[in-house]
Amino acid sequence: MMRYGTNTWIAGLCVVAINAAGFTSPATAEYPDKPIQIIVPYSAGGGTDTFARRLKAQLSPKLGQEIVIKNISGAGGTLGMKAAAKAKPDGYTLIFALSSQFAVNVSLFKKIPYDPIKSFQPISLIGSVPYVLVVHPSLGVKSVKGLIDLAKKKPGELSYASAGVGSGAHLTTELLKAKAGIKMLHVPYKGSSKAYPDLLSGRVQVMFATYAPIAGHIKSGKLIPIGVSSAKRAAALPDFPAVGETVDGFGATTWYAFAAPAGIPDSVLRKLNKATIAALKEPVLKAQLDKSAITIIGSSPEELVNYIPKEIKKWREVIKASGAKIR
Repeated sequence: MMRYGTNTWIAGLCVVAINAAGFTSPATAEYPDKPIQIIVPYSAGGGTDTFARRLKAQLSPKLGQEIVIKNISGAGGTLGMKAAAKAKPDGYTLIFALSSQFAVNVSLFKKIPYDPIKSFQPISLIGSVPYVLVVHPSLGVKSVKGLIDLAKKKPGELSYASAGVGSGAHLTTELLKAKAGIKMLHVPYKGSSKAYPDLLSGRVQVMFATYAPIAGHIKSGKLIPIGVSSAKRAAALPDFPAVGETVDGFGATTWYAFAAPAGIPDSVLRKLNKATIAALKEPVLKAQLDKSAITIIGSSPEELVNYIPKEIKKWREVIKASGAKIR
């Protein structure tokens, strides 16, 4: 007969007692039982990073775990997306990224190190923010129709600024040109902040710009807002008409998506979606996002799964027509 030592016998009793008390082993522990990492494919301090950190502050209590933001910037966000795509699909590494990474880069770059559809399991479409279409007062334009009429009278003479080739402002303007049948000269800059001085001086006359940085210039009358890029009026900017009210079929926003590596367990996915929706309903978060004109959405995983391919198709056509390409 095999004899057990005293220590072995006591250890065995402890295991029995623990199991009887309802404790589970690490392998069967309920998600989440350790900190969660959210990858942001941009540098710390930028708009996307700020949004992610604000969401994190409300999401962490809902999940009952610490959430850590990890910034992996570079190559238009593709480096961060690559890191997230290769992470273990256990719910402990997530990605918070933009429409650029999920719907634009696949057509803009010659090659990217991830598949925007196959590499990820969407959790929720978090929110969207439109661009504000502004013009310099010297144009004498007060509406989208006025801009289109002037551009048709002076084809190729009006110039528009953007944050660079393939940027959201660039592609949104190209979409407007295609839908309205107008021609304008593209003047790309190395970032939106570099474009503002020339826009304010009238060297370039038109720009789709994010609201927060130009709000003061709009209030002072240095820039004239004539519309927002969303298909309908933005909840955060209800006084600005949508470009889509004048141009049929026009609609473009920068949207924020929350996703996990493909293969995440469905139970974990549902828990993340439920907690995310709850976090987005917190009044403090809504107040913060209103200042940046961000409209909260909070979709189901299925809605985002269906949305991404449609956005890829739309921007593929715009990029092809514009000739924009990043090698």
